[in-house]
Amino acid sequence: MIEITEAPIDHAALTERVRSNRAGAICTFLGTVRELTGDRQTLALDYEAYPEMALKKLAELEQEARKRWPIIEAAIVHRVGHLDLGEISVVVAVSCPHRNEAFEACRWLIDTLKQVAPIWKRETWADGSHEWVHPGLRGP
Repeated sequence: MIEITEAPIDHAALTERVRSNRAGAICTFLGTVRELTGDRQTLALDYEAYPEMALKKLAELEQEARKRWPIIEAAIVHRVGHLDLGEISVVVAVSCPHRNEAFEACRWLIDTLKQVAPIWKRETWADGSHEWVHPGLRGP
């Protein structure tokens, strides 16, 4: 399941969606809006995406991950629009037969998504300034 949404993300439902009796492990990553980036205080984030391109890229990432690991089910959902502190911006959930595979696949998916997906964020700082962050230009 691949989705770009303006609605809040139900991470528990996504975790349930990837559950399988064939899987011994489920790994779920939640990206959330944090208060501090380095020494700067964040008030909110705004995400924008080119939906058709982003969905295509996310689907390509899922297919590549399935080639690398024995993924049983996968879900990648990214939110767009205005997000306040603590809100979930992205969820990656994968189920695999074993935990190491699930951890590796989930980490690769989120790390690669952050580098290549055409999804941009604008950080709003406590001093009122804004900064657009291009995918792949900032570290983890």
